[in-house]
Amino acid sequence: MDHQPPPFFKRGPAPLALLSFYAGLSMALLFIDARLQSLELLRKGVSLLTHPIQRVAHAPVFLFENAGNYFSSLSRFQEENARLKRKQLDGATTLLRTNQLEVENDRLRKLLEIRERPKTNGRVAQILYAARDPFSRRVIVDKGQQDRMIPGQPVIDDVGVMGQVTRVFPYVSEVTLITDKEQAIPVQIVRNGLRSVAFGLGNGQLELRFMPANADVQNGDLLVTSGLDGVFLAGLPVAKVVRIERDTSYSFARINCVPLAGVENFSEVMVLDSLTPLNLPTELTAETSPGAIKSAAKPSFKKKRLKRE
Repeated sequence: MDHQPPPFFKRGPAPLALLSFYAGLSMALLFIDARLQSLELLRKGVSLLTHPIQRVAHAPVFLFENAGNYFSSLSRFQEENARLKRKQLDGATTLLRTNQLEVENDRLRKLLEIRERPKTNGRVAQILYAARDPFSRRVIVDKGQQDRMIPGQPVIDDVGVMGQVTRVFPYVSEVTLITDKEQAIPVQIVRNGLRSVAFGLGNGQLELRFMPANADVQNGDLLVTSGLDGVFLAGLPVAKVVRIERDTSYSFARINCVPLAGVENFSEVMVLDSLTPLNLPTELTAETSPGAIKSAAKPSFKKKRLKRE
């Protein structure tokens, strides 16, 4: 009888087989997520489960930073508070005149029967951290579905436009900055009203593409939102032109801009509510309804059939 000593460890599958299995599973999940977009619910569930772990992991860092800031910047905050009070008093006259001009502008718009400019509200959110993808310009804020956040909401700071909400989780949301390669925003030059589209370059800058080489664009021009996309309010500061390259051998000029908002800074942001769709006139809505289109198409069909007969 052959007596063999029992093995100390139970041998499982070979390491190469495990590596091949998990590599194939990862590739399959990447393909399904990229093509079918069917893992969004799973991603939200994982985010919901890992959110408390992330908060606990960041707690010591937040505690250390808050304690250091409290003891080091108390006097600075007092001086800044005094300076802001003096600045508020100095600009009180301008602020009052601005409010008066805004009221007068609304009254004149009503007299001229011009559609009022849309107004929107928002909520303050705090940037928690940047996204893990080094090839994208995205940040995570501390507002999610619990705070009635929805994809598509514009995000601004105290200077200008920062980006747009692109993905919402239960407790956090993902904001794509305007400098991301996949982000584009309709803009308008304040000096002459020229409209264009600003595309992100992924390196902290923007580019005005498909602008003619002889376009009236100058260094230092201020770009604001045109409002043609129905997402951003018109007149929000976006960027400033810093470099223009014109070549006679090319039809378009190369125009680089830098964003005015602190897209690379970790601070508080304002998430604006989505704009309501334009209200079409009742006559136009009735004419373009599916029933009206079908009824309008039937007589022409009958006429053609009679002519054939």
